[in-house]
Amino acid sequence: MADETATAKDARPQAEPGVERAEAPGAAFYARRGGRGADWWTVLHPPYTAWHVSYAVLGALLAPHINWLVLGATALAFFLAVGLAAHALDELNGRPLGTSIPDRALWAVAIVSLASAVALGAVTIAYTGPVLIPFIVLGAFLVFAYNLELFGGRLHTDFGFAAAWGGFPVIVGFVAQAPTVNAATILAVAAATLGSTALSLAQRRLSTPARTLRRRVRDVSGVVAFTDGTRSKFDRDTLLVPLDGALRMLSYAVPLLAVTLVIARLAA
Repeated sequence: MADETATAKDARPQAEPGVERAEAPGAAFYARRGGRGADWWTVLHPPYTAWHVSYAVLGALLAPHINWLVLGATALAFFLAVGLAAHALDELNGRPLGTSIPDRALWAVAIVSLASAVALGAVTIAYTGPVLIPFIVLGAFLVFAYNLELFGGRLHTDFGFAAAWGGFPVIVGFVAQAPTVNAATILAVAAATLGSTALSLAQRRLSTPARTLRRRVRDVSGVVAFTDGTRSKFDRDTLLVPLDGALRMLSYAVPLLAVTLVIARLAA
């Protein structure tokens, strides 16, 4: 799922003979190097996992009454499906992060995690009723279709990412609470869904150029001429700083918003 996903076409180009290549940055601002533990940390995409699981929490908090056990199960299911299964499939699809994790380990994590997420959803049906079933099926479908770029990658687009991992979690989080539906809640869920979709689109607008700079660009150099006559050099890091900085702050802001609203509901 992760917004940092890429196919083999994103592989970094080989250096030309006689051209010194600048040291390559990490695959993402949160990437780690140095062993299997670092590889798994990078594959998990911790900031993005927390970000998108938070959407499911925010959706649940729109319900008039909260079943906290169901909310916990929903958050755990999205962590398993998005944080583990989707990201493992991402890495299988072209090795965009360049980890050394064996294919069989990635497949095992993807299958076991997704099966566990589906099992959690199945248990929750006892509370929600059958209304949750199509969402469970659709969620499992999206994990495979988006991350493995099935159907010619038709779902693997900016909007596909935003709808699948921004809007969809909000709706599922809400539906899992088996809420009483009225005009006000429908409007609230619609607004939250559009908001999370827009945030996810913003994430793509930032991460796509950041991913290109990190994985496909060998070097950047130039000079910025200011209106006061001063000049300043810039390089790849100069271009990455605002992109990574905005992504980092957004990845903090959305989970913090979810935590704030959880505390507010608990205190009410």
